[in-house]
Amino acid sequence: MSAIGAVEIQSIPKGILACDTMLKTAKVQLIYAGTVCAGKYVAVVSGSVAAVKESVENGTEVGDTFLIDSLVIPNVNKQVLRAASSCGEVGDVEAIGVMETFSVCSCIAAADCAAKAACVTLIELRLGRGLGGKSFLVMTGDVSAVQAAIDAARKSPLVSGRVADCVCIPAPHQDLITSLL
Repeated sequence: MSAIGAVEIQSIPKGILACDTMLKTAKVQLIYAGTVCAGKYVAVVSGSVAAVKESVENGTEVGDTFLIDSLVIPNVNKQVLRAASSCGEVGDVEAIGVMETFSVCSCIAAADCAAKAACVTLIELRLGRGLGGKSFLVMTGDVSAVQAAIDAARKSPLVSGRVADCVCIPAPHQDLITSLL
């Protein structure tokens, strides 16, 4: 079973140390690590559920009082990992959904929930870099599926209260589609 985990830390030195600890204490793969706006450091890993849980637990211990948020999602939808690398494959685009969250962890959780809740394709999962610490998710599908995915993600306990804004755009203009791909 594949899992994804993340820590967000309000100290860059502590964040780098937490990332190193996460990678050394469990057999996980680094998906993303780096600074995000507002002086935060984020580390995202994947692997078996047990390894990701151990890794994130150790990262949160190192982050200590600087820890902003952490997350472990067992049985993560495979699209989440592709979208985090901006590698989502897209066919015909009937509608586009965009969700903006206040944290990296809540955006990862929103992406997983959206992908599991409805027949949507995740296009991109942008994790906080250059966004004032916010993150956003872009998805496509038919209008009802995109709206259902957004609604489900907004209601998720890991996302609720952390959504800045979201929109479902039916029949987006081709130039917009091109710019998003």
